[in-house]
Amino acid sequence: MTAARAAALGALVVAVVVVAVVLLNGGSSHTYRLTFQNAGQLVKGDDVQVGGRRIGSVQKIALTANNQAQITVAVDEPYAPLHSGTTAIIRETSLSGVANRYIALTPGPNSSPKLGDDSILTTASTTSPVDLDQLFNTLNPSTRAALQQVIKGSATQYAGRGAQNNKAALYFNPAISTAARLVSEADRDQQAFEDLIIYGAKATTALAARKADLTNLVTNANTTAAAIGSENQALSRALALLPETLRRGNTTFVNLRATLGDLDRLTTVSLPATKRLAPFFRALRPLVADARPTIHNLRLLVTRSGANNDLIDLLGKAPKLAALAKPTFADTIASLRKTVPVVSFVRPYTPDLVGWFRDFGQGASNYDANGHYARIQPIFNAYSFTDNPAGGALKAIPGSQRLPTLQTGMLERCPGGASQPAADGSAPYQDAQANVDCNPSQVLPGP
Repeated sequence: MTAARAAALGALVVAVVVVAVVLLNGGSSHTYRLTFQNAGQLVKGDDVQVGGRRIGSVQKIALTANNQAQITVAVDEPYAPLHSGTTAIIRETSLSGVANRYIALTPGPNSSPKLGDDSILTTASTTSPVDLDQLFNTLNPSTRAALQQVIKGSATQYAGRGAQNNKAALYFNPAISTAARLVSEADRDQQAFEDLIIYGAKATTALAARKADLTNLVTNANTTAAAIGSENQALSRALALLPETLRRGNTTFVNLRATLGDLDRLTTVSLPATKRLAPFFRALRPLVADARPTIHNLRLLVTRSGANNDLIDLLGKAPKLAALAKPTFADTIASLRKTVPVVSFVRPYTPDLVGWFRDFGQGASNYDANGHYARIQPIFNAYSFTDNPAGGALKAIPGSQRLPTLQTGMLERCPGGASQPAADGSAPYQDAQANVDCNPSQVLPGP
């Protein structure tokens, strides 16, 4: 490996170390008070997150004068200070525990005013969680009885008819397209629509005249429904799956609240495009049919019979990998922290190092028949030659204007000291903490 390549590799390592130190070093924190309708089972020490990343923690939980929860949180830099327009919501990592809540922040835009320490976010900017018990409390006896009847009827309806229902689902898209065309045709031909209503009224009148037969029809339908309801085994299976479904639905409903606002805007924007949905669905139907093999292969990728052959098996091995990587990361962080003083010293010399990389090749790039050569020309710059009619003469140049070609003892120059001092004082460089061990007086002569 040549000296130039070794130097380039060293510069790359230094750059990686600098980036890692910047990313891993933390800053100070700022405190804020968030007002919620209730604490949502938060406890001291719970996380404060932005986009799934921990940026702070819960420091204190107290009651306000009107019995609302006031949560004091500490937010680390660089995520703090927060800006006006910041919102907060209490979320839960899962439904399997109690003390597993965290506060999710949505920071306000950077163009908004900054919030000072100990600022208060009112309930207008916060959202309390909806616990599973609140959902269960809505299921009073009458509601549960009606829900049982609905589930029982659905189970009876679909029992043993899965294949038929799957075939029926294939026609759902064409049914919507056909219904759209029907509504369009009905709106276009109003006279025919009026005739439909009139004849429909006549048909209803004719049915009213046969009310006895209609009563028998309803009675027989009731008997049929009772026979279907006797199939309670399918209902039992559905009820056994209901609690888990409701627990998962709780998290979905909490997240759905924020989604509805975005959905309203989406609906408003997409309204002009609805008239093109019918041809789109017609074109989409072949795509859905062609995608069935792809979806089948995707299912095999996620889960497949056997060992070590799908994504679920891969995720099962991830904790062991994390356990092995944890001590390695700890040693790496300690090593990077120890390099901070070295990087702090080397960083001001970056322009000099880059200049060396740039100019080094110019002195070693020429070759002749005898091999490498370098052209060297000494310049003393002590006199200037003046030409006049009486003859030429040498004129001494003041020492302040001579180039420092013969200058010695310059062994402790500061970064940028190899050129004339800058007018704004930026070079030669000397930091306020005196981390750079150099002598700022060793500069070039002259203005």
